[in-house]
Amino acid sequence: MRGKKEEGEEVVDDGWPWLVHKGIWVSFLCIALFALLVRVAVSVHPYSGAGNPPKYGDFEAQRHWMEITTNLPIKEWYANTTLNDLSYWGLDYPPLTAYQSYVHGLLLRFFHPESVAIFTSRGQESYLGKLLMRWTVLSSDALIFFPAVWYFVVGYYASCRSGSKSEVAWHIALILVNPCLILIDHGHFQYNCISLGLTVGAIASVLSNKDLVASVLYCLALSHKQMSAYFAPAFFSYLFGKCLRRRSPLFEVVKLGLVVLGTFVVVWWPYLHSRDALIGVLSRLAPFERGIYEDYVANFWCTTSVLVKWKRLFTTQSLKLLSLSATITTFLPSMVQQIKAPSKQGFLYGLLNSAFSFYLFSFQVHEKSILLPLLPATLLAVEEPFLLKWMTLYALFSIFPLLYRDKLVLPYFTLSALFLLLYYAPSRRQAATETKPLKSYARMFFLLCALILHVVYLTVEAPHRYPFLFEALIMLLSFSQFVILVIHSNVQQWRLKPATLVDKQKKLI
Repeated sequence: MRGKKEEGEEVVDDGWPWLVHKGIWVSFLCIALFALLVRVAVSVHPYSGAGNPPKYGDFEAQRHWMEITTNLPIKEWYANTTLNDLSYWGLDYPPLTAYQSYVHGLLLRFFHPESVAIFTSRGQESYLGKLLMRWTVLSSDALIFFPAVWYFVVGYYASCRSGSKSEVAWHIALILVNPCLILIDHGHFQYNCISLGLTVGAIASVLSNKDLVASVLYCLALSHKQMSAYFAPAFFSYLFGKCLRRRSPLFEVVKLGLVVLGTFVVVWWPYLHSRDALIGVLSRLAPFERGIYEDYVANFWCTTSVLVKWKRLFTTQSLKLLSLSATITTFLPSMVQQIKAPSKQGFLYGLLNSAFSFYLFSFQVHEKSILLPLLPATLLAVEEPFLLKWMTLYALFSIFPLLYRDKLVLPYFTLSALFLLLYYAPSRRQAATETKPLKSYARMFFLLCALILHVVYLTVEAPHRYPFLFEALIMLLSFSQFVILVIHSNVQQWRLKPATLVDKQKKLI
């Protein structure tokens, strides 16, 4: 699918040389600076758990991990000891998150030792400590996510499609000014920009035919946040499908397998000395004891719990099997399509479909996990502009109760408006065949429902008998839209014409 030339505009025709030499890098730098300023503006607002003892929130969890990693030996980071009470925000992400916490903890200890002092720093909310914490997220974004986006743009416009300068700039802006990512990382407070940045780098490597580099980067993403596994079926099916079309399929599979194994060994090395140490870390990554869902998330289990009390009717073991079966069943068609006919466009759709399957049906999903299916939707912005717009609006809507609790209502509405301004920017080239899985009257109805629920949530107190009624309605509406979009994206993946398939690779001679 090649882009058409707009009147008076130059069209990408040979990938990165055009991007570098025709000024796209200047646009990228300007957009990146604007995106950083937006992040700074959001970061002056409250964060998760601000002034809310005894456990505060995600901000305190991240700070506490810096406290633990900078004060305890590495073998005790995941162990329950007198100095590391795992019931108080124990580490529950893979080792690369622990290493990141250690590096950031060194920064805090150098400039503000009190913010990571063992025990005494719990609940620490000094101005300098908060400023340094915000800086660690901002610098992570700038050093990892932003370069990965540039790498993606180079690979995407070199191998998948052409486009005008303005369209490329529009695409970059939508990725870097993603309102959900900004609100979660720089408002609520997390480091999704690291794992998502590594994932974007892996995707860009796939588009650039650097499969071994892609394998390393994706393994690093998995080793930073286990939720990156949402993309595993797409990576596996595309790379496996490519291997099957090579002259020596077994050799290609083994080569990729060794790279994957080697990367995990390097990252996980401190915990490979004994079975107990490894199990100790892995057990922290799978909190099955919390139940199949927590809080209010717009997925199948939480939404249908209004009618079916899953936690009461089924044991945890049964729910694990149910969720596993549902997740595999829903991402399997996408995998089959890519193994049969691997393509770079199909790979991007596969990432979206795979991540959606996990979000909708897997065990213990959080509201913030909507960032994972939203990422490939953003990367597909030029191909599927309506899908991106609709999904972003309802992804924002689905996390509205969370952001309301964090007192982030103002940046929520501001970034929602900014997203719509960017989406309808005059520089955007209108797609000639933009697909809309919803009729206009249906879109108006759902938008009206969302608007009414916003107003009701902010102004009306929920009935005493049903204190979470409004959250349940928000989840139901968001879930219904996600289901429509995932059906649409699966259909679109299977409808890819053979002529658009990348990697019709010739057998190696």
